Amino acid sequence: MPALKTNESALVEMAVAATITEPAVRPGQYIPHPDGTAALLPGMYGITYNVRCGDRAFGWAGDHVEPGVSIDDEGNSGRHHALHYLNCIGNDAMVTSGMAAGTMGVVIGEHARILVQFPPEAQELMAPGDAVQVMTLGRGLQLTDYPAIEFKKLSPRLFKALGITASGPGRIHVRVAMELPIRIMGSGAELNSEYVDQDLMSGDRALMAELGIDQMRLGDLIAIRHADHHFGRSYRKGAVSIALCIHGDSIMTGHGPGILTLITARDGSIDFSIDPGANISTLLKLKA
Repeated sequence: MPALKTNESALVEMAVAATITEPAVRPGQYIPHPDGTAALLPGMYGITYNVRCGDRAFGWAGDHVEPGVSIDDEGNSGRHHALHYLNCIGNDAMVTSGMAAGTMGVVIGEHARILVQFPPEAQELMAPGDAVQVMTLGRGLQLTDYPAIEFKKLSPRLFKALGITASGPGRIHVRVAMELPIRIMGSGAELNSEYVDQDLMSGDRALMAELGIDQMRLGDLIAIRHADHHFGRSYRKGAVSIALCIHGDSIMTGHGPGILTLITARDGSIDFSIDPGANISTLLKLKA
């Protein structure tokens, strides 16, 4: 099969600035288990030292645990949204202030904030408030000969690493680590697929084990049938969406590991096969 052609040469690369966030816990912030008990757990924002892309998504004593470093511009709505809408998975990021200035990292996810993985030794030198610049590239990426297929948050670097191939007239093939049934998709369906993720509902632990979902890793490529992620996330028979696991499990009802949309097609023009090694920590040569 000939190589797939994209419009990469027409894409615009822009710098977008952010700062490293810090964890925020509201007073009395108990997180409820499905049985009504509650807990106080770490998870979102800041610098996470011991959870990285490629690690497990389940089993942490945390809630919505984010790998790597969480960055944002929390004081300006326009810059916040520019960071979210322009960045793509696989973009380069550089620390521009503080003791780790000059260190390069890679965008690995988008949750309520943007997630970047840096070398472990550099993360130990970082502090909340340090400045980070993302070299955004990928917004508007298209397959020249496949107009029915839409990319979301996919950098040219990650597109090449995925090894997507043609699988027939108007069809492409993608390798994924696992398939999720659309019936377990939860919080985030109401959000557009260029901004923030969608959680899967993981409260039924027996079902998670039965389907093998409890083996999911941060950075896994995920396929969902009958999921149309063009504008928001909805059910459409025959549609297929490819997504990325970007944060860890949750004890909250209706929440669980989060998936970020990468590719979507309404007409079933995306074929996929299961490869347990389909994880961006390997594809992008990140150190797990």
